Amino acid sequence: MNFTRWSARLPGTQRRAAARTDRGSVPAARGEYARRTGHDSDAPGGDSLDAAPALDELSVREVLGRLPALVALVYGPEHRVAYVNDAYATAFGPREPGAPAAVALPELEELGLLPLMDQVLRGGTPRTVKSRKIPKGGSYTITCTPIETPGRGGGEGGVLVFAADVTDHAEAAERLRASERLLRETAVTLQRSLLPQELEQPDDLRIAATYQPGGTEAAVGGDWYDVITLGAGRTALVIGDVMGRGVRAAAVMGQLRTAVRAYARLDLPPHEVLQLLDGLAAEIDASQIATCAYAVHDPNESRLVYASAGHLPILVRDEDGTVRRAEDHTGPPLGTGGWMHTSGTIGLPPGSTAVLYTDGLVERRGEDIDEGVDRLETAVAGATGAPQVVCDRLIRALGVTAEHDDDVAVLVVQHPARTGHNAELFHNAALELLGGIEAAPRARAFASGVLASWRFPVELCDLGVLAASELVANSLQHGTPPMRLRLRRTDRRLIIEVTDGDDHLPRRRRADPADEAGRGISIVATIASSWGSRRTPGGGKAVWCEFALPEPAA
Repeated sequence: MNFTRWSARLPGTQRRAAARTDRGSVPAARGEYARRTGHDSDAPGGDSLDAAPALDELSVREVLGRLPALVALVYGPEHRVAYVNDAYATAFGPREPGAPAAVALPELEELGLLPLMDQVLRGGTPRTVKSRKIPKGGSYTITCTPIETPGRGGGEGGVLVFAADVTDHAEAAERLRASERLLRETAVTLQRSLLPQELEQPDDLRIAATYQPGGTEAAVGGDWYDVITLGAGRTALVIGDVMGRGVRAAAVMGQLRTAVRAYARLDLPPHEVLQLLDGLAAEIDASQIATCAYAVHDPNESRLVYASAGHLPILVRDEDGTVRRAEDHTGPPLGTGGWMHTSGTIGLPPGSTAVLYTDGLVERRGEDIDEGVDRLETAVAGATGAPQVVCDRLIRALGVTAEHDDDVAVLVVQHPARTGHNAELFHNAALELLGGIEAAPRARAFASGVLASWRFPVELCDLGVLAASELVANSLQHGTPPMRLRLRRTDRRLIIEVTDGDDHLPRRRRADPADEAGRGISIVATIASSWGSRRTPGGGKAVWCEFALPEPAA
């Protein structure tokens, strides 16, 4: 086969040949500007520039044979072998001309090139595939170029296969991908380990949450959620998002979540918790900020008291499907400093559902985030069922898949409407403590009658009356009006709470044998499952204790 005639059909050779024949109209090469016309003999070796060989004078076999890349030339619909260069023969062994590629060049079939070569031969358009790997060999980037074969009957064409060995590059890329996968898996493991392994389930609420890390191309973020039981039936709900990606964001998230749990134990109002978090976030890492929404549910009031630091609004779906948005009382993100947060309220009556979420659920490129929140409102309005079912439906409705480009955290809180026997397990009773010391015997009589009507065992009734008496006596001695005794039972515990107008919190102390006072709180702490105190928003305090109810007989 005449390779010189083939070279005239190689892409670009005609343009290069035309450029040589019109040298006068093309600027001289950079190295020629320093030479004077007529003094070409001064060039090293005394050779004239015109002595450079023309392309037509070069042997294509010689050129292709010296290339380090693998070259194969085939012709006809069966891709019969016309030529393989030395590099190809070294890599895969010599090939006999004339045999079909499917037989003589099995490596091309392993690379999946035969269908591609058919397309190139029929369409006349070069095609390139990158980093194709042979099962027991290296990786190659291959270009298939159509070639005309003059002199063959019917104008039979061919294909020039040019394969560059990119094994080193492919292995380096694979090592990099493996390193990125390991780093991502580490970050995801850290992130998941810092989230609650099992959500606390308060007596009055049903709660579920879900966390989905971003797709494989996205670094793990710092989304988190938490549920914290505060005592006396109250529950803190937390959702947050640390700006940034990777292990560092997850580590900051873990520190903030731990701090939230510690501050929650102080039973502070939501805005005071965020004030403390704001200062801590700046100390942890001044270069990173975080958003957070902190809400407290009180079953006696059927509402959420909340504060937000730059976070998206809480959504509440009523039993009739109406969705309300908690938009007020939103301050800047944590870590910015210089802002006094405030608390707001939103109703959470029986039968309603609250949804707390991070921006990964609603934020999309090229779209205002309010549009995403509007879509979420529509999805929440139609999302019914158990909390986990609602979580899953919201994820699907907002188009969040495994390839989503951001982390997503969703916390769904339901306040179920109870009827029938289930409703009989939840009761409230309250007594205003009016007058002086005579309020104490009235409180004992009230507690005794209520607990007996709730059919508690005699031993639990006696302990409950004793605890109520001690808390009322403590309030009468150290507190100020107005005073109230509240009894509450759930399906799991008995809660006794006394409120008064003084904001000095009691503390447990060791009383000396000769002391006539100071034993009330110690007695309560000894007989009850737990106890605590907190300041109330309007001034004053609440002191409470809990008794775990016996398990019903099987």
